[in-house]
Amino acid sequence: MVKFLIGVAPLALIASGASAQTLPAQAAVTGTTADPVAADPTAPTDEQANVPADVVVLGFGQSRQVQTITAADLDRLTPGTSPLKAISKLPGVNFQSADPFGAYEWSTRISLRGFNQNQLGFTLDGVPLGDMSYGPTNGLHISRAIISENIASTSVAQGAGALGTASTSNLGGTIQFTSRAPSDTAGIAASGTYGSNDTVRAFIRADSGDLGGGLKGYLSYAYLTTDKWKGFGSQRQHQANAKVVKDFGDRGSITGFFNFSDRRENDYQDLSLDIIKRRGYYNDNISNNYPLAILYAKEATNGAAAAAYQAARGSLNGFTAPYAGVPVGLPSGITLDDGYYDAAGLRRDYLGGVIFDAHLTDNLSLTSTSYYHHNKGQGSWITPYTPTMAGAPNADGTPITNPAPLSFRTTEYSLDRAGTIAKLGLTTGANKLELTGWYESNTLHQARRLYGMTDTATPNHNALDFQSNPMATVWNGKYDTETLQYSVGDTLDIGQLTINGGWKGMRVRNQANVLAGTLARGKIKSEDWFLPQIGAVLHLGNQAEVFASYTENMRAFIAAATAPPFSISQAAFNAVANTVRPEKSKTAEGGVRYRTGGLQLSAVGYYIDFSDRLLTYSIGTAIQGLPPTLNNVGGVESYGAEVSAFYRLTSAFSALASYSYNHATYQQTVRDGSGNLLAEKGRYVVDTPQNMVKGELVYDDSRIFGRVGADYMSKRYFTYLNDQSVAGRVLIDASIGYRFPKEWGGFSIEGSVTNLTDKRYISTIGTNGFTASGDNQTLLAGAPRQWFVTLKKGF
Repeated sequence: MVKFLIGVAPLALIASGASAQTLPAQAAVTGTTADPVAADPTAPTDEQANVPADVVVLGFGQSRQVQTITAADLDRLTPGTSPLKAISKLPGVNFQSADPFGAYEWSTRISLRGFNQNQLGFTLDGVPLGDMSYGPTNGLHISRAIISENIASTSVAQGAGALGTASTSNLGGTIQFTSRAPSDTAGIAASGTYGSNDTVRAFIRADSGDLGGGLKGYLSYAYLTTDKWKGFGSQRQHQANAKVVKDFGDRGSITGFFNFSDRRENDYQDLSLDIIKRRGYYNDNISNNYPLAILYAKEATNGAAAAAYQAARGSLNGFTAPYAGVPVGLPSGITLDDGYYDAAGLRRDYLGGVIFDAHLTDNLSLTSTSYYHHNKGQGSWITPYTPTMAGAPNADGTPITNPAPLSFRTTEYSLDRAGTIAKLGLTTGANKLELTGWYESNTLHQARRLYGMTDTATPNHNALDFQSNPMATVWNGKYDTETLQYSVGDTLDIGQLTINGGWKGMRVRNQANVLAGTLARGKIKSEDWFLPQIGAVLHLGNQAEVFASYTENMRAFIAAATAPPFSISQAAFNAVANTVRPEKSKTAEGGVRYRTGGLQLSAVGYYIDFSDRLLTYSIGTAIQGLPPTLNNVGGVESYGAEVSAFYRLTSAFSALASYSYNHATYQQTVRDGSGNLLAEKGRYVVDTPQNMVKGELVYDDSRIFGRVGADYMSKRYFTYLNDQSVAGRVLIDASIGYRFPKEWGGFSIEGSVTNLTDKRYISTIGTNGFTASGDNQTLLAGAPRQWFVTLKKGF
């Protein structure tokens, strides 16, 4: 899509032929180099090593811990799999999702070295994706931004992102996605997948090839539909990507891109340890049984009404287990929050832009990206906590005469953001100077609304439809964010030693204008004009290098009703608006890399000082929507180590293994205004496993191919006082396939299995936030064993 990356691009290996060189990741896609650290000229090529192009795991030549996964690796996963799941094999990466694709957004979570998703930076070809939160407040998720088959590489900086990365949230690292360039040769690539839960996925891409004068492009479309693996409901997505490049050779290029996504998914029910103990991992919403949902809601508010409702129906024998034949009232062992009627997430996105890449002279280059993103979103819950009012409007505007003891609760989004990123690069002798600038204007309209439900045998609203004619607006606001960021960086190459350094500065202004409700309104600013970064790489001959870096970063406040500091009451905001500080981090890391023949090794140690941590303390169950509290509560100290090894035993057989250790603890004891203990010094950071071990074996002789991967992580806490945790687990995925000869049509067939051992486990934690102590309905069960078969052509 875009012809450059902002700042320091990670290293990758071109996956396009046996003569591929070890080059920066963007060069692998477009032939341009954006990394001020030049590629190591002593690195052996794949042609010299007599092995096929593959994945570079270790970022040789980088002064930071940077590792890259290319399209060759993503191609081995089930089509539609999130690129986040592909990088979960890397050290320090904690990725969780409740579905086999890693694309179900309510459940998708990724963290690096103890920093959660909201504290990381994400870009696609340099275009900012925000913090990829479930609620679209400042970006969009990678699963919607681009079709996975159109991703050329995914690069992870586990500790600190590149200096010029367009992100205001990258406290603990960045993940940079790079799209594929249009092919020089006209052709069509297509695939079809069928598997568990009636999963159907189709993909097609048409490349124009070079139309003359360097003009080329592609158009692609993907469709996915799958039933939930438990309960009732479906998840589906339409996506379209288009890209056009006009290449002017030595003078540069112009690129235009447009991406569209429409994703709608029924949610899985959030669980607690208590619910799992009583009901099991397969407990879910009761979206196939609207009368039962009404009965439970009536019983919760009016036992007499529930008795009359049951008497009118005669019995409950028609209901599904475990509800069949139960008496009036909530059955023993069942609570109102065990399963709601239904919940869903809807997201429709348009992302487009134009990139100019100008080589002004042999030593001076200027690149700029202008982009626009629009999102319409809705998150819904059918809530038994708010009954429908008599006379509330139906979807067609007519009054409801038979109101249900339920209502349809939504969180609605309308996001418009536009920005420009520019980079000026100048090479003078041994120096490479880079200046970057980024400006973005973001307007978010966000509302919490309630829609009327009818007391009928079937519901009058579908959770997978955008709603109209609300009966009430709980809150409604307009949130504006203005972002200004710049960076200055220089790289000095003096032979065996490469030194890079510089600084960035940013100012983010947030303003909230509340049109309805009692949430906070006002203005707040995050500003720091000097955040330094320095690093060095010492090359010890052709086989080894030593690297070290130091980085400071800041995470700006977010303007949204569902994120601090505006998600609290007006009184609470007024009390902290002039004193609350944005979170900051200082990261120091260093390590060694070594390679010989088919062996690559990397070892790194790090120390992180995370200060001004913001604590939002959840109150009540999530479906009640009570505003949390907000405070700066001190810091977190993290230190750890990561070891990686990649070994190509033969031209067809390779192995990857990694181990990571992270020790992240809170450094202050925190109490609320009533003296209740919220956090305690020395306790471990939530959702942060101390130990992770990952391994993968890959075989590919150009005809038969397959992989098997294992992923272990130790237990994770989901309370700040560490009195509740989920156990560690080992997950195994596997796939095997065959490529038919070209004279047979060039087809390939592949079978894949996720969670091969059918492990019962908790995947995502913190879906509804974290509390100080005690059980919490904030867990999601991981998918059981799933299988898929795919037929491909043109890959």
